Amino acid sequence: MSPGPAIALIGYGEVGQTLAADLHAAGATDLVAWDRTFPDTSSAPSRALAAGHARGAQGMTEALRNRSLVVSAVTAGECLAAASEAAAALPRGAWYFDLNSVAPETKMAAARAIESAGGRYVEAAVMSPIAPKRVASPMLLGGPHAAAFLPLAGALGFAGAQVYSDTFGRASAAKMCRSVMIKGMEALLTESLLAARRYGVEDTVLASLHDLFPVGDWRRLARYMVSRSVQHGRRRAEEMREVAHTVRDAGLEPWMSAACAERQDWAAAHAAALDREELAALLDAVLETVPDPRRDAESSRENA
Repeated sequence: MSPGPAIALIGYGEVGQTLAADLHAAGATDLVAWDRTFPDTSSAPSRALAAGHARGAQGMTEALRNRSLVVSAVTAGECLAAASEAAAALPRGAWYFDLNSVAPETKMAAARAIESAGGRYVEAAVMSPIAPKRVASPMLLGGPHAAAFLPLAGALGFAGAQVYSDTFGRASAAKMCRSVMIKGMEALLTESLLAARRYGVEDTVLASLHDLFPVGDWRRLARYMVSRSVQHGRRRAEEMREVAHTVRDAGLEPWMSAACAERQDWAAAHAAALDREELAALLDAVLETVPDPRRDAESSRENA
């Protein structure tokens, strides 16, 4: 592969680092990254620069200088702010490839900022976790520039990308409605199994799920889903607030999505439990910080 386009990566978390590694491995060597946490040299994005896949910039303006492709992979809450800031420094005609998981209205507002600055905005909805297929993950592309961008995306290794719509918002709507289920299942399993573990009935609960949802090893799946909430709950909570926005814009009250955001946010405060490999141990580590009102009530009766 030739050096290809000059690429800026905005956001250097899990997704940004994964893309940088894959693009670099494929021969795209002109990579510049910017993350708002770079000024903190102890932050995970700052430390990740040591891998040498991308050069760290001092700010958005430097990151976008002479770039022909900008890939935005920030958190959901930063999507519109990143696009608005990028618009002020974006070279005319540059592609702006927005991978962020946000509501259709948020994507459309970001598109307006980029298009008004002379950029070419391409909406993307990543339809799976990034880890399994990495840069080749399934992605739905949207907007009037999506079809023109697809050949470049393919050349860069985005093998799972496909044009979904020539209008902004539809790809993100599909992603957000999917997240009601996926992030909702994570939150439901977290809440269900933490309560079940405290009552000592988690094995019975898991066994009962096999009859309703024959997905194979429920214990393994549950450990994975609970750990994703614990590890990425803050980011997931931001996404679920965008999901709630999406559901509300469809005329429905987002009761489930709003509650999911709260549970995901709560789970993120228990990241220390992630080193526990077994499901029961993971649940116990989380519960160590959660008061047990039954035990407290029993203690009060004993001391009365």
